Amino acid sequence: MMRLAHSPMPFGVVRSVERLSGRRFQFLFGLTFALAITFGAIVESVAADRVIEDATGRKVTIGTTQRIVTIGGDITEIVYALGAGDRIIARDTTSSYPAEANAKPDVGYMRALSAEGVLSVKPDLIIAVEGSGPKDAITLLESASVPIVIVPERRSGDSIVAKVRLIADILGETKKGNQIADGLTTKFKALETAIAKIPENERKKAVFVMSLNGGKPLAAGHNTAADAMINMAGGINPMAAVEGYKPASDEALIAAAPEVVVMMNSQQGAPKPDVVFDSPSLRATPAAQNKALVAMDGLYLLGFGPRTADAARDLAHALYPTLDLPEWPVAN
Repeated sequence: MMRLAHSPMPFGVVRSVERLSGRRFQFLFGLTFALAITFGAIVESVAADRVIEDATGRKVTIGTTQRIVTIGGDITEIVYALGAGDRIIARDTTSSYPAEANAKPDVGYMRALSAEGVLSVKPDLIIAVEGSGPKDAITLLESASVPIVIVPERRSGDSIVAKVRLIADILGETKKGNQIADGLTTKFKALETAIAKIPENERKKAVFVMSLNGGKPLAAGHNTAADAMINMAGGINPMAAVEGYKPASDEALIAAAPEVVVMMNSQQGAPKPDVVFDSPSLRATPAAQNKALVAMDGLYLLGFGPRTADAARDLAHALYPTLDLPEWPVAN
């Protein structure tokens, strides 16, 4: 019986087949891996794109948020509070907190922006507080390919909470944003409860003086951050009959009879009571008789950001030293 001989495949051929199979496997594996990565990136990109309605009613599509320009001290504070400060590549002049924000490039004062200056740092997102300007610069930024979100500027505890949630949604930091917002809600409610215990006839009249230009006070009226803060701290603004910040006449301030003067610290430090109450407009007021001057950091006092509940509590304590106010950990 004749048998067919089974000749073994030469070793070199075997190695060639193995190499070919190995290469084919590596190629197929690499192709599959690349497709998976690409598909994942597409899914992530689609998921990252969010549509936000800003303060102007515009629908803004948000993509990547790795290179942000923040316009407004409150905006910058919130971004840092959300743990996204490393994404800020530039900020405006009012953004001085936290301290590390000062190391970022400055694109100018929020109300005197240059669209070219903002775009020169190549942001992929601009977040600006309502009221930023001038209008022409904002219009140019809105027409650019870089998305810009205008965040509403309202002066209440609820509005700050809403602002935190909005910016958290913009940055994809919803969980962290909810934690901060819930904590702020608790603080504001606790402070409101404490303030409500002050009898109306014991509310302090507190006037906010922005500056003393030649001894003539620039006082805060209605629809100002200072007016809102005084009310939040349980005080009464005796200059609320006027709108905005206006030079106050001697007669107007004497008639207003403020019991406390509130001011901001300057670069030279806290204002001195002897200088402040030497002004003819304030010399005859009850505040001058007691040298009742409260000075605080401007952004802390008027920023209406994550530290506002703390600032309102501090101002309330200055106005009502014996009032039982809520306690919570000091802000970083």
